[in-house]
Amino acid sequence: MALTPAQIRLIDEQAHAARALWNLLHDWWTMLAKHQRSLAAADAAIRQARKEIEWLAVLPAQAAQAVLKTYYQAWKNCWEGRAHPPTFKARFHTVMSVDIPQGRDLQITRVHRRWGMVTIPKVGRVRFRWTKDLPAGAKADAGNRITGARLVKDALGWHVAFRVQTLHPMPEPHQGPQVGIDAGVSVPLALSDGNHHTHEQWRSTCDKSNAWLTGREQATLLALERRAAHRKSLRKQGERTSHRLRATYDRIASLRARAKRRAIDWQHQTTTEIARTYGVIVVEDLAITNMVTSAKGTVEAPGKNVAQKSGLNRSINQEAWGRTVTMLTYKAARYGGVLHKVPAPGTSQRCSACGFTIPGSRQSQAVFACKNPGCGWRGNADHNAARNILHLYRMGLALVPAAGRAVVRRARRVKPATAR
Repeated sequence: MALTPAQIRLIDEQAHAARALWNLLHDWWTMLAKHQRSLAAADAAIRQARKEIEWLAVLPAQAAQAVLKTYYQAWKNCWEGRAHPPTFKARFHTVMSVDIPQGRDLQITRVHRRWGMVTIPKVGRVRFRWTKDLPAGAKADAGNRITGARLVKDALGWHVAFRVQTLHPMPEPHQGPQVGIDAGVSVPLALSDGNHHTHEQWRSTCDKSNAWLTGREQATLLALERRAAHRKSLRKQGERTSHRLRATYDRIASLRARAKRRAIDWQHQTTTEIARTYGVIVVEDLAITNMVTSAKGTVEAPGKNVAQKSGLNRSINQEAWGRTVTMLTYKAARYGGVLHKVPAPGTSQRCSACGFTIPGSRQSQAVFACKNPGCGWRGNADHNAARNILHLYRMGLALVPAAGRAVVRRARRVKPATAR
């Protein structure tokens, strides 16, 4: 959104009020006895608080009701075993957001090919980038309309995300071919038919550890991180963070947010192309959280190759394999396809031509040469793994048929995020 400084200040106040309302509501809810907790009592408490507390009244009434609805849904997720109980929201570790639950308050109009106008309660008319076709004005009807919006702030500024209710016809079954996909670091997405997807323009090197930044941006990021470390070392214990240090942190976050946006854009374009081309998509069921654990070990048993493992973990996190699978899941269902997951062990060590697993067949990160005397197949190692993944599906070893629904698997030590 293109906001003026006054509008930014107003929306910031609303976001802080929404976070404070969540914390007050959580404190009030946990303080009461269980038989006294109810939506009606919480609603009455919120109305009374907005009358008595001036800074809490900057939040629109409908946004305050949305906070209550989200908080109650978080408890329902806990009661039904889908998440842990909700907790307090910290000031500097919580995404600032404001919910606008009613679409009729937005009054969206398009003023330009790239720009539109929207009404934010208690803020006024605001310009925003028109990036997708919206059912606004004459295009809106009972089955295709905007039901609300959410304002979210990141390191690049405030953004608006619209909730759209629309009716889509059931897609016809996709008649495209089957494909197996191996996720990697050197080759981000290797396909079983040889049509690999890479991002050569955004590749990490020895001098540029972040794959999604240019060389100049990487140098700027390194200089800012060194400046922040130096200023932090001069800060005394218990002393508040200076404005200069916070400004440095903001610039670092802005660069990292720019890199993340580039990565997501590449993932969207790539997964859309794959979902449109193939009818059956097969991927590995990877435990990514366990793959990126640190190798430093303990004092008694220190780890080996800690620096190399740290670099590998950073590269895996930058590729965001889990996010790619999530995109493929719902996009495949949108185009009439289906996504399946197969067991991951052995796919990169097994020969896709003869089916034998012989030590030493994978000669390097990119070369696979089968040591079986009767085979001798040789090719790209990622291509070989993708062929094995597709073969496992054809043999009937699919674990998770994800027909438009993603099945979440996490390690025991990972705390599930509270549903919003």
